[in-house]
Parts: sequence; C-alpha cells; structure tokens
Amino acid sequence: MLWRLIDTPPAAGAWNMGLDEALAESVAEGGAPVLRFYRWDPPCLSLGRNQPAAGLYDLEAIRGRGWDVVRRPTGGRAVLHHRELTYCAALPEALLGSPRAAYTEINRALVAGLRRLGVDAAVQGDTGRRAPVPSLAPCFAEPVAGEVVAGGRKLVGSAQRRMGSVLLQHGSLPLEDDQGEVAALLRQPAAEGDRPAALVPLLGRAPAWAELTAALADGWREALGTELREGAPEGRERERAGALAERYASPAWTWHR
Repeated sequence: MLWRLIDTPPAAGAWNMGLDEALAESVAEGGAPVLRFYRWDPPCLSLGRNQPAAGLYDLEAIRGRGWDVVRRPTGGRAVLHHRELTYCAALPEALLGSPRAAYTEINRALVAGLRRLGVDAAVQGDTGRRAPVPSLAPCFAEPVAGEVVAGGRKLVGSAQRRMGSVLLQHGSLPLEDDQGEVAALLRQPAAEGDRPAALVPLLGRAPAWAELTAALADGWREALGTELREGAPEGRERERAGALAERYASPAWTWHR
C-alpha cells in the first residue's frame, strides 16, 4: 500500500486547513492516500467544525498574543497549535475499515512511531466515556477509547471527518503543554479538565523535527504495512489550497457558530 509522505514548512492556519482539504480532494479523485506533517506560523487556535465559539472567546487577548484563529473542517474541540506537531491523514473511506476502525489504526501507527522515540505511549482502551460533544472544553481534557495516551493522559488530540468517499483525520502532538492557554482565552472561565501529556517532558529532551517525523513515518510503515513516498504538494493542490484558504480565513466561517 503506497502513501504519499508530505512534510510542509510552518504556515498560517487558513492555509494549513485549505491544504488538508485539497489533499483530501486529490484522494477522492483517485490519488494515493496522504500522510502529512506540519506546523503553524503564527501559533493558532483551531476550533472544531461544530464547536460553539461566536462571542465566547476574547479576541483582543488572542490578537494580543499574535495568534490566529481558524475553524477546522473536522469536528472535536479547541486546540492551540504552538509548540507541537500536527499530522494529517487523507485516505479512501474503506481503506482501513470503518471510520472508527480507521481512527484506531491511525492512532496505533502514531503509537508505533512514538515508541521508536522511547515514549511509553498506548492506544486508550474502553473507558466507558462517550466521544465528547462539541463544547468549550479543551480537546485534551478527556481521553476516550482509541486515542493516544501516555501515563494515563491524552498525548495526541485527533479529529476526523468523512468527506464524500474520503476520510480526513488530523491531530496535534504537543511538544510542550500549552493547552492550558485555551481556557484562558474564553470570556468566561471554563473547567480545564485533565492536563494533557506532552512529548518533551516525557522524553526529557526536545527531539529535532527531522528525528520526530522520521520516527512517526517509520511507525506508520510498521503498523500499517505501508510504503511512504516522500514528496510535496502538487501545483494544482497548492492552487486549490489557496482558494480554500480564503474560506478558512473568513470570519463568517470561523465565527458562524
């Protein structure tokens, strides 16, 4: 099974979301599945597709920090993308089984990569908790079955969406614990829930980006039996990402809920 492996430089939130969607469209047109690693510049608060947000966040506080806000095409809750790695997987819907099975398999591949770095990560078993509903609680507050955990705390926050015949899943691997900032950006205080795990405290060091992405890619190959072909977004994908980024940059989209 051949996948494309794409590692893109830091970019603004609207561009990142536009490129994720453009890559999903390429898969829908018959292209190979995609695994992408990326970062954000400037730091960005991303909101879940169906999360309530209009009038609830302190925009002056966000601007004062020099951060962006974007609403993702996937569900889930708010995530701060600052000192972290974001991954995106775009694949045919049935490639890894049902959406729930694919969610677990992708997280199993992430665990395999993290273990190569020396992190004692695991896929969370059944906790009896239902998937969290869209709310103001931070994404990392409640680990549920199928998610990546370390020491009983969520280490990777992921969200998924079926887009026609394609599954788009992306998620955040914090290098440092910045997620407490999410609740601080609300106009009204909200319960933070459990503190997430973060990679640097777990390892006792900060891995270089190349080391981190290589370990995760090797874990992907190991867990899913895939071949990864390194490359870059194609010209038509970049063009489409630019068009889609206009929607993701629009306040009408970001604050429609």
